[in-house]
Amino acid sequence: MQELSKEEQLIYNIESILDSNDNFNIDRNTVEYLVKAYKKNIRQLNKIVKISDRQQNEVNKQNQILHKLSQKLSLYLSPQIVQSIFEGKQDVALTTSRKKLTVFFSDLVNFTQTTENLEPELLSSILNDYLDKMVTIALKYGATIDKFIGDGIMLFFGDPDSLGEQEDAINCISMAIEMRERVEQFGTQWFNKGLHEPLQVRMGVTTGFVTVGNFGSTHRMDYTIIGSHVNIASRLEQTANPNGILISHETYSLVKDAIYCEKQDTIFLKGILYPVTTYKVIDFFENIQKLKEINIVNEQLSLYLNKESIKPEDKERIIATLQKVIDEVQLIQ
Repeated sequence: MQELSKEEQLIYNIESILDSNDNFNIDRNTVEYLVKAYKKNIRQLNKIVKISDRQQNEVNKQNQILHKLSQKLSLYLSPQIVQSIFEGKQDVALTTSRKKLTVFFSDLVNFTQTTENLEPELLSSILNDYLDKMVTIALKYGATIDKFIGDGIMLFFGDPDSLGEQEDAINCISMAIEMRERVEQFGTQWFNKGLHEPLQVRMGVTTGFVTVGNFGSTHRMDYTIIGSHVNIASRLEQTANPNGILISHETYSLVKDAIYCEKQDTIFLKGILYPVTTYKVIDFFENIQKLKEINIVNEQLSLYLNKESIKPEDKERIIATLQKVIDEVQLIQ
C-alpha cells in the first residue's frame, strides 16, 4: 500500500471506522459531511501549495535576473553604489548631500610618451591590466570608484559607507601604499611586454567636505563628487614625485599616528586660493625600522638621522642628545 500523508491517513481511519461500525453513536451524516469538507480543504490547500511553488520559482528566476543585472551594473558603477541602489538606500534621483570624505587621485607618470611606440592592442592590454589590479586593491580597502580618466583613477572614501573619518583616511593611505608597491612590481612584467622604461605612479590625497550624489539629467546621471577638495587632491597628484604619495594636512592629521609622513613645502596649487601644507607618505610605522634614513620635518621639529652611518660608539651620544631634547620638551609649560 502506498504510504499516506498524515491528512490522508486521518481520512482513511475515519472512513474505516464508519464502514465497520453501523451503530456509531455520532450522527453518521455529520461525520461524513466533515470528512467531505476536510477532503475539499485538502484539495484546495494542495492547489494553493502548487500555486505558491510556481510563484516562488518565478520569484527565484527574477532574483537571478536581478543578481545578474547587478553584477553587470557593478562593472559600470562602483559596487557600493549598486548595492545601495538595490537595497533601497540610494535614491536614483538628482539629489546630493555634503559629506566629509577622503579623496584620491592617481595617474601614471609620462604614460603617453612611454607607450607611444606600442601597438594599440598591447597598449590596451597593459592599461587594462594596470587598472584591474589597482581597482582590486581599491575595493579591498573599501574605496568607492568614481571614474577612470585615461590612465588616471579618481575614487573616494566615506560614501555611501563609512567607517569614520580617521579609519577612512587610514584605509585610503594604506591602499595608496599597496598600489605603489604593486606598480613597482609591474616593472619586469611590463618590460617583457614591450615597455622600454618602467611605469611609475603618482598619487594625491586630501580630506574635506565635498558635495556627493547624482549629477547630470533625468536621462543620464553620474554618481560623483564636486568641490574644492576634489581639485586639491587632483593638484596634489600632479605635484607628487614619481611613485610618490602627496597628502594634505587634513589627511595627515588623521593618519599620523599610524603612518609615517614627512612634511613638505607649503605650496600654492592652481585654482586654490590658499596655500596647502603637504606631506609625503613614507610607510607604516611598523615598517620604518627597515628604512636607512629618518627625516622628520614639521613646524616644531627638524630631525635627520642616517641609520647606516651610525657606529656603535656613536649610539650613546645620540641617545643622550635625544634624551636631552625630550627633557627640554617635558619642561615646557
